[in-house]
Amino acid sequence: MYKHILDSCNLCPRNCHVNRNKGVLGFCKTDNRLKIAKAYLHQWEEPSISGANGSGTVFFSHCNMGCVFCQNYEISSNHHGKYISVEELSGIFLDLQKEKAHNINLVTPTHYIPQIAEAIILAKNNGLTIPVVYNCGGYENVQALKLLYGLIDIYMPDIKYFDNKYAVKYSNAPDYFKYAKKALSEMYSQVGKNEFDDEGLMKKGIIVRHMMLPGLLFDSKKILDYLYSEYGDNIYISIMSQYTPMPNVIDYPEINKRVSKEYYDSLVDYASKIGITNAYIQDGASAKESFIPDFYTDF
Repeated sequence: MYKHILDSCNLCPRNCHVNRNKGVLGFCKTDNRLKIAKAYLHQWEEPSISGANGSGTVFFSHCNMGCVFCQNYEISSNHHGKYISVEELSGIFLDLQKEKAHNINLVTPTHYIPQIAEAIILAKNNGLTIPVVYNCGGYENVQALKLLYGLIDIYMPDIKYFDNKYAVKYSNAPDYFKYAKKALSEMYSQVGKNEFDDEGLMKKGIIVRHMMLPGLLFDSKKILDYLYSEYGDNIYISIMSQYTPMPNVIDYPEINKRVSKEYYDSLVDYASKIGITNAYIQDGASAKESFIPDFYTDF
């Protein structure tokens, strides 16, 4: 449907303009084929997404970001996974619904927007009724997001950085916040205020995730300031504590450590101080390693 866009790809802010339909690779190292690492019922998302049964999560291979601390490195940078067709992806959505998933959760989907849009439409035509979640890193192009209008029920972007120097240093993502805030505005225009069912599961809306990094408390506060001043209680904010130093951060000693409970609690206290009430928080002292699932068994 939209695959012609891959003739000169501008799906993300990198605007590589390579012809992925002819196998030319840009930053994400992805051609025009779909590749996924795992699809399963995921229990470790926010409560309103996972619920009792789990979120029907599809982890896409490759990534349009370059985070040195990536917890899914085997998927994003080593490109572990299996090639599938649009029809197979549509079938996976329907299979997850049959397994009683509360939603379809698309993880790292940005570079596959045309194929995903086609798969969602096909699945909806064949009986998909549960909400669809777009779970991304926040480094998005507004024009690409417009291709998803009416297809996504819940947007769950990261807002990783406020200051551009951190975005460049740790994620090779120039002007990250400039693009992320424009993307969030487009997301909000598409889905609006959060809506929940009688069981507390999200049917529609936005959850913005922010994972604290060691030493970036001031940057984190600036992100919360922006989100609350712009959106108030109309969105949820997930303040995440489970940052885990990965082998690639050995060259970045300032983030080669865990976030302490005291450090995390100080951000939570700040969120409360400025008036944020619609937030998910974690215990910074006991962030679980098991939050990071084993992606590498199915394919």
